[in-house]
Amino acid sequence: MKVVLLNTSSRTGGAAVAAARLLRALRKQGVSVQMCVLHKEREEDWIETVEKGRCSHLLNRIRFYWERAVIFLHNHFNRSQLFRVSIANTGTDISRLPCVREADVIHLHWINQGFLSLNDIKQLAALGKPIVWTMHDMWSYTGVCHYASDCQSFHQMCGSCFYLDSHADKDLSTQIYQKKQQIYKKADISFVGCSNWIAALAKKSGLLCGKRVVDIPNPIDTKLFRPSDKSKCRKDLSLPQDKRLILFGALNVTDERKGVNYLLKALPLLKQPVELVVFGQVKSEIQELVPVPIHSLGYLSDEKKIVSLYNAVDLFVISSLDENLPNMVMEAMACGTPSVGFRTGGIPEMIDHLKNGYVADHANEADLAKGIEWVLEHLDNKELTEACLAKVQNSYAEDVVAKRYMDLYDEISRH
Repeated sequence: MKVVLLNTSSRTGGAAVAAARLLRALRKQGVSVQMCVLHKEREEDWIETVEKGRCSHLLNRIRFYWERAVIFLHNHFNRSQLFRVSIANTGTDISRLPCVREADVIHLHWINQGFLSLNDIKQLAALGKPIVWTMHDMWSYTGVCHYASDCQSFHQMCGSCFYLDSHADKDLSTQIYQKKQQIYKKADISFVGCSNWIAALAKKSGLLCGKRVVDIPNPIDTKLFRPSDKSKCRKDLSLPQDKRLILFGALNVTDERKGVNYLLKALPLLKQPVELVVFGQVKSEIQELVPVPIHSLGYLSDEKKIVSLYNAVDLFVISSLDENLPNMVMEAMACGTPSVGFRTGGIPEMIDHLKNGYVADHANEADLAKGIEWVLEHLDNKELTEACLAKVQNSYAEDVVAKRYMDLYDEISRH
């Protein structure tokens, strides 16, 4: 069986990381699998890019800006919501690429921001091959938004979209919802949620009525992400040896959805002295607001250094207000480092409350502080570390996840 994975990027973003890990996990199980991307940031033979040369690069930038321009016009020039939505009005027709033509299964991941348009997805469906779509956010079953927050319009028909600052019953979100509806009716697509949470929401969408919706988590390489000597890791990263270190990270730490303000409010409530280690894009004004000593490591791409970082700290805090199945929680636990996060999305599925971490009430900084304190008080308990490792090994190990996808591929190919 031949499989092609499709994702906008080969490295940047949680979906790219998850897709690349699935690629390697499937290859280890003997599956013939390739990955096709818009932006290739990994030099691996089995990853192919549609971007060939300067002209192609320029055209893709134009597509990217064209989509954002249309959204900008419809949301009344509100820059703050510009990347909360996608409309997939432009992209690249990859239906003629050999890696797609030769594939038995086409597996979509995160394909927004100029990679595939809805028309391109329609062209893929017209090939008559079974399609798997792993949902890294909610976009595949809403009109335009990646996370719907409290909105439930996608259950029936999108409209009056608050991300577009729209009060019209029929707006751009309605148009995109209806276009997806038309494509999905004729397409053989099986939808996979990375978490039970996102799969359960998908089943409520009017777009996916009658469609197969299952949940399969993302995989992680437990031979790479594993416990290591804390003292050595701190020395390698120039972190203090005698301090309680809390880790916080995101691709863009200042993204409101990442909830950094709740962490900033929780830190002064702690009884124990701590220091904060941050990785990702952090603006100087945010660093100035941190009420404890801070160690900013910037953006990290070296996986070995990331592994050292998880092993160097005492716990990982994820204060996100919306999350699917965050890779960073999985990575931390694979290194034996407990996590604290809000009760939102797939986080409660990953963190078993008071066993391998702490699940705080949603958007509650006081309970977040309580969770941090609880972990700090139980750091000497080996059962906490063992529970982290057991959860990852049983639920997210490469062979476990790869076999579940292989079973799905076999099933839909016979259908």
